[in-house]
Amino acid sequence: MDVKSAFLNGFLQEEFYVAQPKGFEDPHFPEHVYKLKKALYGLKQAPRAWYERLAQFLFDNDFQRGSVDKTLFIHRTGAHSLIVQIYVDDIVFGSTDPKLVNKFVKTMIEEFEMSMVGELNYFLGLQITQSSTRIFISQSTYAKNLIKRFDMQTCKTAYTPISKASKLSKDEGGPAVDQKLYRSMIGSLLYLRASRLCARYQANPKVSHLNAVKHMIKYVKGTIEYGLSYTNHTNENLAGYCDADWSGCIDDRRSTSGDVSFWGII
Repeated sequence: MDVKSAFLNGFLQEEFYVAQPKGFEDPHFPEHVYKLKKALYGLKQAPRAWYERLAQFLFDNDFQRGSVDKTLFIHRTGAHSLIVQIYVDDIVFGSTDPKLVNKFVKTMIEEFEMSMVGELNYFLGLQITQSSTRIFISQSTYAKNLIKRFDMQTCKTAYTPISKASKLSKDEGGPAVDQKLYRSMIGSLLYLRASRLCARYQANPKVSHLNAVKHMIKYVKGTIEYGLSYTNHTNENLAGYCDADWSGCIDDRRSTSGDVSFWGII
């Protein structure tokens, strides 16, 4: 669901005054200002005021806020639960009991002016496909746009995120590349995969670093249709693995560690 004019619902805790809009000044008191009774778009405090208003409303309806994600709210009734995720004026929600969903929708519509978007299929760059047997989450649209943005549609795909043969270093004697382009690539990859290894060279990127980042994008091109699949049989088993080399960094001889986690497939 989507909240219409969300920031207008916030209650201000401080006193705010605004100048009279141009063309609508009071001819008898042209120098007077207005005291705001509630938040307006354009105020820095408006997003906070809206969030506090919504959070308090959910608390009053027996929701609990997540301990890690402060925009996640959970309501539990017996063996069933209702999960609500807030992103500014967009609200994603779901429950194991359809009655809780209907009650939540009715409660929100009575308090705020809402528009129902329907079943979730796209959210914050994530594509969600739902069926009776599974939920599949991917970022194929974002990945395709990234490849097009950096003009790599015709490049070959890579089978690994980074070449095993390459050992990145400061490469102080190597030819420099455009910092803006390099940082742009690193920033775009943050939403798809971890790129800390290349991110450390943003201050003075070289051709060798740019080639490593392009290798990652080639890997993205070959895995566009990959995603997370949660089926009816997905369990809650969690397994983690970690490893570290020994003095593998060429620049300072520090060890590089890595980890990978698997959930629901063991």
